[in-house]
Formats: sequence, C-alpha cells, structure tokens
Amino acid sequence: MNTSAAGSSTLRVAVDIGGTFTDGVATLHPQGRIWVGKTPTTPADPGEAVSTVIADLLRQVAGAMDEAAPPLGEVLHGTTLVTNTLIERKGAATGLVTTAGMRDALDIGREWRYDPYDLDIVLPQPLVPPEWRVEVSERLGAHGDVLEPLDDAEVAAAIQALADAGVASIAVSLLHAYMDDRHERRIEAAIKQHLPHIAVSISSSLAREIGEFERTSTTTANAYVKPVVADYLRQLEARIGDIRRGIPLRVMVSSGGFTSARAGAESPIMLLESGPAAGVLSALNTARQNDVDQVLAFDMGGTTAKACVAIDGEAPVAHSFECARVERFKRGSGLPILIPSIELIEIGAGGGSIAYCNRLGLLNVGPESSGSVPGPVCYGRGGTQPTVTDADLLLGYLNPGNFLGGDMELDLDATRAAMARLGEQLEMPAESAAWGICNMVNENMASAARIHIAETGHDPRDLSMVATGGAGPVHAVDVARKLRIPSVLVPIAAGAGSCLGMLAAPARVDRAWSNPQLLSETDWNQVARVLSDLKREGEAELASVGASDVEWRIGADMRYYGQGAEVPVSIPYAEVDAGTGARVLAAFEEQYQRLYGRLVPNARPQVTTWRLVGKARTEGSHFEWGDTRTSGVGAPAGSRPIYLPLRKAYGEVPVHDRYSLPAGTTLQGPLILEERESTIVVAVEADVAILRDLTVSVTIKEFE
Repeated sequence: MNTSAAGSSTLRVAVDIGGTFTDGVATLHPQGRIWVGKTPTTPADPGEAVSTVIADLLRQVAGAMDEAAPPLGEVLHGTTLVTNTLIERKGAATGLVTTAGMRDALDIGREWRYDPYDLDIVLPQPLVPPEWRVEVSERLGAHGDVLEPLDDAEVAAAIQALADAGVASIAVSLLHAYMDDRHERRIEAAIKQHLPHIAVSISSSLAREIGEFERTSTTTANAYVKPVVADYLRQLEARIGDIRRGIPLRVMVSSGGFTSARAGAESPIMLLESGPAAGVLSALNTARQNDVDQVLAFDMGGTTAKACVAIDGEAPVAHSFECARVERFKRGSGLPILIPSIELIEIGAGGGSIAYCNRLGLLNVGPESSGSVPGPVCYGRGGTQPTVTDADLLLGYLNPGNFLGGDMELDLDATRAAMARLGEQLEMPAESAAWGICNMVNENMASAARIHIAETGHDPRDLSMVATGGAGPVHAVDVARKLRIPSVLVPIAAGAGSCLGMLAAPARVDRAWSNPQLLSETDWNQVARVLSDLKREGEAELASVGASDVEWRIGADMRYYGQGAEVPVSIPYAEVDAGTGARVLAAFEEQYQRLYGRLVPNARPQVTTWRLVGKARTEGSHFEWGDTRTSGVGAPAGSRPIYLPLRKAYGEVPVHDRYSLPAGTTLQGPLILEERESTIVVAVEADVAILRDLTVSVTIKEFE
C-alpha cells in the first residue's frame, strides 16, 4: 500500500458483537483502506472478543505499513448486550417510582391480546415486579400545570423502601412528566443524594412522549440494563486503554448514528438495535457508491436475519418498537420501547439457528440458536444439532477447508452424520434434509420481506438487494429470486458489514417532546423555547464526539384531530415562529396526500409530538483493502458440486477467489465466489459483474 500519507492519517476501528462472531474493521482515515478481523463471540465476557479483534487489527495494520503505523484515533462499537440482557432477563434488580394510582400501568398495558385465539396466551412480564413499585403523591395536568405538589416526605419514604428491597437501579416515570420534568428532577436529585451508588433513569430524559405505558416501559428497560451496560463499557474502555491509552470509545445508537460511551452508559436503551442499524448504513453506503437509490438491505448473521427498505439514500426511522417478544414474530408480544430506531424487520433465522423435527414429524428451523458456544456441528466445538450453516456446508455452498480463510476447518463428516440423524426422523436422505432447511429459511425470509416491502408501498421488482452479514451473501440470491428482486449487490468485507456501517455513520442525536395541540392553537413561543433547549442539549452531546458540521431538522408527528394514527413529517431547522406552522402543515398535507390519496376537508391538523434531529454531514465512504488479498489477480478458478435449486440436483460449478477478480470482470452463474469472511452463492443463471469498488453485482436471469 502507499504509505506516503500515513503521517497525516489516523486509524479508526469499528467492532460489532454478534451472536456467533465478533467482527472488527480498521480503516486508515481518510484514505479508506481497511483490514478485517473476526473471532468467535465470548458470551461469558463479550469484551474479551472485542479486545482480541482490536489487537489483531492493530497487528495487521502494523504489518502492512512500511513505517510506523498511524495513531489509533477512536473505537466505534455496536453490541447486542442490551438486547440479550432484556431477552434473557439478566439485568439489575430494578425499582420504579411513579405517580399515585399508576403503579399497575405496566401490568395493564394496552389491554390488548396479540393473539385473540390463543386461550393460553403468555403476555410479556414487566421488568419490575409489583412489590418494587412505589407511588408518591403528586399530579401534573395534561398541560404541565401542578394539580398536586410533590410530597418530599413521601419521596424519602419511597427511596428508603426501594433501598430496603435491595434494588440496584431505579426508574422514575411520573404522569405527564413529558410536559414538565420538575418533579422527576427532584426525585432524581433525592435518590442521588441518599443512594449515590444506585443508578437512576427518569422518563423525561429518555422519552418525553405521550403514552404512559410505553414511556414507563422504556424507562424501566433503561434502568434494568443501565448498571450492566455501564459496567461493560467501563471495562471495555479500560481494555482499550491497555492496548493504547487515551483512545475514545464511541457507541452506535439504534437511529443510525454514534455517540460517546458516556452518553451510551447513561441511556443504554438507545443502543438496543445498534448492530442491525449499522448493517443498514453499510448497505446504503454501497448503494450510494453505485448510484442505486431503491434498496432492500438484507443482513443475515449467526442468530437472525433482518431487512429494511430504504429509498433515496435514507433509512426510515421509527420512534417505537418492541423487544424481548414472547412470540418472536408476533407484534404486541414484546416490551414497547419509545426510542428512535432504523425501521428494521426481523425476517428469519441466522446461520446458527437449529433445525429439528417437531412432534408432528415436520421440519422446523429456529428460533433457538447454537450461538458461538457450542456453535454449529461443523465448528467442532461440541454442537450436536444441525443448523443452517451445517445445511449450507452439506449443500456445497461452503468450503470446509477455506472457512475464515482456512483458519477454521469445518467438520464435514460430523455434519453429514448429524444431518443423517435428522433425515431419519424426517424419513428423507441427509441431502434432502439439508435443502429442506435452506429452502425453508429462504422462503420464510422472502415471505416476511414481501410483507415488509408491501407495507412500505413499494414493488420488490423495483428494488436492489444489498447483502451483508456472514450468512447474507450465501442466501441473498435465492431470497431475491423468490421475491423477484432482479439485482443483488454484495460489498467488499460483507461479512463484517455492520462494522463498515459504523465507519460510514454520522454522529447523531434525537430528541422528542410531546405536547398535543391543534396547529391553530399552538403556543409558538413555548415550542421555540423547548426546541431551543433540546438543541442546546444535543449540541453538547455532539461536541463530546467531535462533530462539527451538523445538519438539524425539526420533525412533527401530525394527524387530523380525532384520528388515532400520526403521520411523521420533517423540515429543515429554522427559527421557530408562526411560520413554522405553515411549513409543517405543507409537509403534512403532501405526505398525507401521498399515503391516502386525498386530504380531509374541514379537518383540524394537530401536532402530537415535536422532534429534533441533529446529524453530522456525511458524503459516504469509499473503502478498499489495505491487506494483500487483491494481489492474487488472475488466480485460477476451481470447481465443486453444489445444490442447484431450480434443477433439484447437484451440479459442478466454478469456484473463484473473489478478490482475484479485478474490476470489470464479468461471469455467468451458477458459480461460487469465496472470501475470508463470507461466500457468495449464485445457484441460478445470472450475470455476475465486479464493479469499480469491487462490489459484486448479480443480475438474476432465472426466476422459475
């Protein structure tokens, strides 16, 4: 590589913890040269794998440089720790302080059954048991006026009761605190004074939005994971300091940006979907580099597969979703969370998802995963139940001698034996069981993605799929074929796509404030004052991560008075005054007309929630390899038999080292393209091209 600019360069490292592998990418900034590291995730101590990957990346960079390696500027991190803590219910003992009469809001919820025909329905259990919920006498009106003052003696008694119960974290969620946070701030101050070792989360700092149940659920979830995440980030910062002192740690947030580790430790619920969000950013970055503006981002790792429809280079952001569902694919069966998050849908299983014969003698796949310990049977780490990865190996899609570049040999014999046992239960040969697993997973993902695409109002034939994740390129072409998506793009280092997304991500803050008012009756001085305060908070947070050129936008959740669903709109930030109303109304009417085909005559528009987004400007990132993997241009192709689904038989196909193919190369599928972190499987007739940035473009020609 050219090292002449190394002296003016810095090194940025991104690390993503997945269910099976922990991935890392180092990039020489601003040149965009990258190195990739990958190691099995260490569930007992996730930071161990992070340290291993960072150390490996620094060794790779040092070995590739002809002179002293550039300084490490920062570490970006995405993690499933928050999600796993909530799913596994391994958080801190958490108490709740709430307004008198509201302690049962977590149990009552919306009084909605996610499956009306299930007589044995299981509802998600609140994170805080009833005995650890205490009430205080206070009451704010819906407009923030004090109807009943806060009783300090009751606050002291409530704090003592929770201290006696032995809680390690306290959530504070008072009625209408989104309008005025004075009572919550006083309770927070009292807790910090009397119980300085206890973590505190208040709803007005996390979700200043209407919806008592959802707001309280969000606050208790933050409190539940806060001690765990704070301890984890503290240890991780210390580990990074052992590698190299003074390196700032940044963390990805679910809305598609990053913030400081300090802000992440204070509001860890914002990190809930950090890894999958980064995968979408990676897909958008690839699309932007190749002039593609309608994308289905498809990310399949070791545990799950997720998808997102993104148009014109922007990922849609939702402001509420669910986590820790009782029924994985049933809306309403999880804990509601009010945070901004890239609008992803979980569409299927991952490479480590376990296949089994159910009590009816039928094949099932997932949701249980083998994870990294023991992992799939082929890993040779003690796994005995066949997984999606085992099926891919038996179908010829994976090379047992070239997994992770040969660093990890796959056990084909053990895989065949495990699949044969499953085949006996299903009364079919092992190879048929393997294809059944693969086809079921692909069909399930295509079905879920088809619904998601339809709900966003798009036609899959107009989209291009961008595949990331270790298992994404293996399954992407067949999923796209089932959806009739004509084109699939696979970026370089797709197996570590989430890390590339982090490196392309901007610094970002999101703030919200609910104050349901008719547009004609809005107090614009009040709106200006609140949004100005929120902007000042956001500027301080962005400054802590070095963001300078920031674009601000004002958002509003709007509806016609009397309607139950809001339409989100967004306008560029400007001084807030009565003219702001005209601008948001024009945006609302344009969006409403697009969604519903007409406006409602004589209806009164209303804003329920104001939003503020600050995002550092980014023009996209170009990445190229910093190691020597592209130096083997012209390496001869091999071949091996793989299962061809439309021919329902195995066939011999060419196998190429992906990076031996220079830009401009064109090939014909079926074929296999191998790289260290993943494998691109094209099992149907297709035109395959290597684009100028070494992205692989697959144009499918055979759909049936």
